[in-house]
Amino acid sequence: MRSFTLAAMALLGLAIPTFAGSMAELETIKLEQRTSQKAHGAFASGKYKRRDKAKCRKGTANGYACENVDMLDFMSHEEMRSDTREGNDVWGWTAPNGREFAAVGQTDGTAFVEVRRDGSLQYMGRLPTQTVPSLWRDMKVIGSHVYIGSEARGHGLQIFDMKKLLTAQPRLPKNYSVENDLTGWFSFGGRDNSHNIVAHEETNMIYAVGTDRTLSCRAGLYMVDVSDPANPTSPGCVSEDGYVHDAQCVIYKGKPLLANNHMTCQRNLTNLAGPDSSFNGHEICFNYNEDTLTIVDVTDKSAPLQISRTPYVGATYTHQGWLTSMTDMRYLLLDDELDELERNGTAANQRTTTYIFDISKLSAPKHTGTYQSPAVSIDHNQYVVDGLSYQSNYQSGLRVVDVKSLSKDPTGKGLKQVGFFDVHPEDDAIGGEAVFAGAWSVYPYFKSGHLVLNSIERGLFVLKYTGKK
Repeated sequence: MRSFTLAAMALLGLAIPTFAGSMAELETIKLEQRTSQKAHGAFASGKYKRRDKAKCRKGTANGYACENVDMLDFMSHEEMRSDTREGNDVWGWTAPNGREFAAVGQTDGTAFVEVRRDGSLQYMGRLPTQTVPSLWRDMKVIGSHVYIGSEARGHGLQIFDMKKLLTAQPRLPKNYSVENDLTGWFSFGGRDNSHNIVAHEETNMIYAVGTDRTLSCRAGLYMVDVSDPANPTSPGCVSEDGYVHDAQCVIYKGKPLLANNHMTCQRNLTNLAGPDSSFNGHEICFNYNEDTLTIVDVTDKSAPLQISRTPYVGATYTHQGWLTSMTDMRYLLLDDELDELERNGTAANQRTTTYIFDISKLSAPKHTGTYQSPAVSIDHNQYVVDGLSYQSNYQSGLRVVDVKSLSKDPTGKGLKQVGFFDVHPEDDAIGGEAVFAGAWSVYPYFKSGHLVLNSIERGLFVLKYTGKK
């Protein structure tokens, strides 16, 4: 076992290598599991029914295990007119008049639903895949436009104006056309595929990642300027560290950290490890590169600068992550998508493992600790809002983790689960399992507090966290 090898090497004082998989390995595992799930009826027509809203009482809501999370509505992929009835990513858009909408990824296209004030769902229409179905579809929003990519060959980047939904008739949901209803379309070249779409609203930049490895970009950050959504252009690419699986791009706004006690501050001023002020105002991308956290300065699109490339003990497939604060930008949480399945390092017990990095010095990030969920499950995507990490962890569903203690203890010992909603009850009786099923992603940015979570088999859940803010 990898975990045994790592432990033995550590005891012997030997350098610890990184045992990272590749996207090809991950694809193979997921496709094999999906084939088995289909054979066992996980995506059968009529299997998942609409359910009434339900408060989380005594650890359950509508048969789903929960804590401090209510269920407001649910709509199946079949009800959202998907022929394949298989889900993937999800993102949200809030209209200027405050109406909330979700773009719901499915293997055969993108469904559009409105999340009404009471949390109920209204199906509004759908945009089909540009070419053929694919397990992977990803979307992000800048302004009023949603940008949609897929691993499907020839798909490219679909650009759709969500304002069309404001005049849509709910009684007559529309099947939008890839020929007539797109604002624009962009080609990445080669297979024209992408694995994820990264959006940076402040700079009107889309970064497509996981594109064709055989091209000059090597599946790194493929930059797309969408200042004019109808005429996107590419100012450049980041190819130095090869394949990027996901990323977060920000304008770096680190602030020096001061000790609470003035005298302590004066004595230890030279020892303070504040955020890297030399990069203030720069556009920085935190890339999750299969086996490393790779940080890149993309301020100059024609000459991006790789600042650091950091491996870590337990790396098996570096997948996704998020900054814990958009003000001090000191800590980052990282997901590894294969460590639980491979029982590698800390994740040998298969409980969902989150890696904590101190990024106060961008050129030398430090892995300071880990957090483990109480549940056995694989992690996928997480986003942090006001000190709470909203994690979509496959078969254990939504997990809400309070991460505010990191400012005092970067080891992660103070991190605490404060709520959850398990959308995959099939494995509850055996205490959970590390399988690629259940929750794919969550969108936690609606001002209403509505959380939309997309389940691979079932469909879209609208949830509401009711615990401490």
